[in-house]
Amino acid sequence: MIYAGILAGGIGSRMGNVPLPKQFLDLDGKPILIHTVEKFLLTSEFDKIFIATPQKWISHTKDTLRKHNITDDRIEVVQGGSDRNETIMNIIHAVEVENGVNEEDVIITHDAVRPFLTRRIIKENIETVIQHGAVDTVIPATDTIITSDDGESIQSIPVRSEMYQGQTPQSFNIQLLKHTYNELSNENKKILTDACKILVVAGKPVKIVMGELYNIKITTPYDLKVANSIIKGGMSRD
Repeated sequence: MIYAGILAGGIGSRMGNVPLPKQFLDLDGKPILIHTVEKFLLTSEFDKIFIATPQKWISHTKDTLRKHNITDDRIEVVQGGSDRNETIMNIIHAVEVENGVNEEDVIITHDAVRPFLTRRIIKENIETVIQHGAVDTVIPATDTIITSDDGESIQSIPVRSEMYQGQTPQSFNIQLLKHTYNELSNENKKILTDACKILVVAGKPVKIVMGELYNIKITTPYDLKVANSIIKGGMSRD
């Protein structure tokens, strides 16, 4: 089966003094989350679409879906975790409870606050994860990247043509992801910054799918202004 996991577990601390988590903020007349969910509803390949959100916002999430006439029975709202990977594992647990997990089952995970993903990106994630087991969506880095372990001086300057910026979706064979995560040491789990790193740390291959420059993550007031400009300019039309 093919599952979607929309990660709406953040509280939006970088958005400033706002009354709601960032996924519920208005973008062109409706919450960011709704824009994202609608993109997934257009993909008939999904057997189930899970939305993971903080426990205190579950009722609000359900009310928001109803308010915007989203009643597709594939959607289920579940409780998120303390971080991205724990949230994904909570979704996988919900899958296991409902249907069990077979060897071929995959999950396409996506940030709720990346509302501009396209059908092409989703389709390529599905096709690639079924074939290879793990996928990250990326775009080539356009700026020179530097590394610094102390935040004060440059440690190295990697070759720009080999650098990419990670986006989402990130997609996985469910059994592969869960088994690899459970095999990691607590030390390795502490350094995880995203789900693909679970496999990278374990030395397992992750294929890449090209994203889009406008597939931005809305985390700051500036991002929200850019997102409104993208909508008004029609850049995100698939």
